[in-house]
Amino acid sequence: MKIGRVLITFAGLAVIMGGLYACVGPPSGLRDNHGIWDVTRLSVDAPIGPDESTQIAAYTQGPSNARTVILVHGTPGSAEGWRDFMAMAGDSFHFIAIDRPGFGESGPEGVVTSLAQQAAALRSFLTPENGLKPILMGHSLGGPVVVRAAMDYPDLVGGLVLAAGAFDPDLEKVYAIQHLGDSFLLSWALPRAMRNANRELIALEDELVELSQGIAQMRLPIIMVHGTEDDLVPYANVDYMRKTLPEDASFTLARLDGQNHFLPWNSKEVLLDAIQELDRHLIDNAQTRSNIRNE
Repeated sequence: MKIGRVLITFAGLAVIMGGLYACVGPPSGLRDNHGIWDVTRLSVDAPIGPDESTQIAAYTQGPSNARTVILVHGTPGSAEGWRDFMAMAGDSFHFIAIDRPGFGESGPEGVVTSLAQQAAALRSFLTPENGLKPILMGHSLGGPVVVRAAMDYPDLVGGLVLAAGAFDPDLEKVYAIQHLGDSFLLSWALPRAMRNANRELIALEDELVELSQGIAQMRLPIIMVHGTEDDLVPYANVDYMRKTLPEDASFTLARLDGQNHFLPWNSKEVLLDAIQELDRHLIDNAQTRSNIRNE
């Protein structure tokens, strides 16, 4: 029966997408129980194109006069994916976790596949405090989003922490069943987050090809954190970044032997260490430039 074929197809789609999009949250048992999420919620009308804007939901924590660290989730996902990390990190920085366009409580209802438009949604949050440029940290697909933001707004970004980020176009795989899931026949039945995630991943390879041109010219300091046993975003993305970045790029790798994809939950301390290292690097560089000017 035709309805049986539809159900079988939908079941297969759910299984494949469940594996592909596991970055929505950690496996059972990884999440900490911190009770109430003690953050301040913001809603910003953010331009994401010449004639297009959308409401972006964000959640802040920490002193507003400290360096801002913007946390960008993968696909699907939401700002709440950073809840455990922020609870652990406390008030060490001014953290802002955003719901990316098309996810969580942010608009629009539909998908925003363009990395440039996703990055544009961050523009309203790229405000230096006390002369301290923000650090951007992206997990999974959030990695290429923050790289795109650094490309498009280089004077507003201090540096990047890339946690299990996807960058190599040749490593992206799109299954036929994903295109089927994007069809009118099945897409209406998928939850918004899953539907938008599917469309993001279908478009990602082409977006990464375009992104590679900017990576080849990037000189902002970057710390890349990646697990060798990541079976969702392969460790080979590290090699791609090493080959694509300029030879004189400020690039540091935190290799996590035996670790998987779920770094915001199982490697929180490593990620905070990376932010603190990058913060020290930026402060030292600013002091060096100041000393040179005063000579």
